[in-house]
Amino acid sequence: MHCLLKGKAELAEASKFEINIKVRETDIDELGHVNNTVYLRWVQDVAVAHWKNTATAEQQENILWVVRRHEIDYKHSAYRGDEIIAVTWVGGASELVFERHTEILHFPDRKLLAKARTLWIPINSKTGRPIRVDSDVRNRFSVPEITKDL
Repeated sequence: MHCLLKGKAELAEASKFEINIKVRETDIDELGHVNNTVYLRWVQDVAVAHWKNTATAEQQENILWVVRRHEIDYKHSAYRGDEIIAVTWVGGASELVFERHTEILHFPDRKLLAKARTLWIPINSKTGRPIRVDSDVRNRFSVPEITKDL
């Protein structure tokens, strides 16, 4: 028998985390809009904020995260003085690679400016080497399988 536990989309929606950002003068490039590298900084900023908000003090002390891969799709530009919402949620995970999704939205209309998919690897904060995390970290920072055989 196959039992639907909860869809990945439902789990992701329930665990979305967001921060508000104000475009700074230094974010603007020679084209008069936010430079593409700034979006990448925002992707990292919201991921770090989510980690600090969700992980325990012990987890934060013992685990650091490094990026294996960023994929960003730019949809619309942001400009000087704009207010931005960075939204992130976790995806799937293998033994050592954790997927995270991010959307960069314009405030207040929540128009999608960019979306990103990032693959993160947990490392030991003392050795700098990749580590396998315990079930608590895995449960906080990855989405379980959609279905399970009973």
